[in-house]
Amino acid sequence: MSAVCEVTAQRAEGARLGLFERYLTVWVALCIVAGIVLGHFLPGLFQTIGKLEIAQVNLPVAVLIWLMIIPMLVKIDFAALREVGQHWRGIGVTLLINWGIKPFSMALLGWLFIGGLFAPLLPADQIESYIAGLILLAAAPCTAMVFVWSHLTRGEPHFTLTQVALNDLIMVFAFGPIVGLLLGLTSITVPWQTLLLSVVLYIVIPLLIAQTARGVILKSRGPAGLARLLEKLGPLSLIALLTTLVLLFGFQGEQIVRQPLVILLLAIPILFQVFFNAGLAYWLNRKVGSPHCVAGPSALIGASNFFELAVATAIVLFGFDSGAALATVVGVLIEVPVMLVVANIVNRSREWYEREPGIPATESR
Repeated sequence: MSAVCEVTAQRAEGARLGLFERYLTVWVALCIVAGIVLGHFLPGLFQTIGKLEIAQVNLPVAVLIWLMIIPMLVKIDFAALREVGQHWRGIGVTLLINWGIKPFSMALLGWLFIGGLFAPLLPADQIESYIAGLILLAAAPCTAMVFVWSHLTRGEPHFTLTQVALNDLIMVFAFGPIVGLLLGLTSITVPWQTLLLSVVLYIVIPLLIAQTARGVILKSRGPAGLARLLEKLGPLSLIALLTTLVLLFGFQGEQIVRQPLVILLLAIPILFQVFFNAGLAYWLNRKVGSPHCVAGPSALIGASNFFELAVATAIVLFGFDSGAALATVVGVLIEVPVMLVVANIVNRSREWYEREPGIPATESR
């Protein structure tokens, strides 16, 4: 086995594609149906839930978002940042894609497709909101599912862990400014106080709670105790996500029934964004000489999104019934099948990738 791509027995936590993750698209589709039906027959219930707010933060959703995000952040080991120089080429490429290209390319695709080509087919009063949702979706790189994609592409686990830890640290400082800049460029009024509140509520505080819990569990129960905790928290996180989607579609149901084409049209720029950024990251890694076990997860990290954060921020900034919230949910709907396609392309193209001079071949495991 190549020393560059040596994969030790220690793997990043959560590397298996479980039942919930494998069929996430099915669960999301069922939540769409359930939300629309419940919203139609129980509109009073959803209106009551929507009014449970403090400082523009919906309390039930805030609890659900924490249940979504905190288990994912518990997986992150910031001690991995000590190894940031080990695969510096791959990390450099991924950082460029995540923070220098992806949010801006998504904004461009949103303006091109939603603001231009598809505009006659969409509700005129929601077009800017749809674009805002797409920007929110692309403004933060994926945190948890990345470990699954890395596992499926035979990725180097230390690279993946280091990259995710670094992205999470950058996200604390970069998410708000990037979103504010791009929303401003789309002529959408940026409620900075609310945006900063979202960063604190859904990034800073969950990160502090998650890392504190991780430290306590590791100290008292060791790595085995942490693994057991993550196994229990995984389904809870996805159940919270699906419950949030039921609430969201309870509010969005009437609009979707009137405009069933909206979801398909919103999916098109997201698909373009995924394949463009994954392909660019993969190609750049090949050009700079990264081994395939780094290029694979780099491409997947470069293409995937932290959709839980995007959904939360869209709801806080624009409301349950906004086009922005709907756009972020479309990202959830297509995340798993599209990323599985990208992972398959990465695996099938390994022989071509390693023909590039200077790239070490990876022996089969």
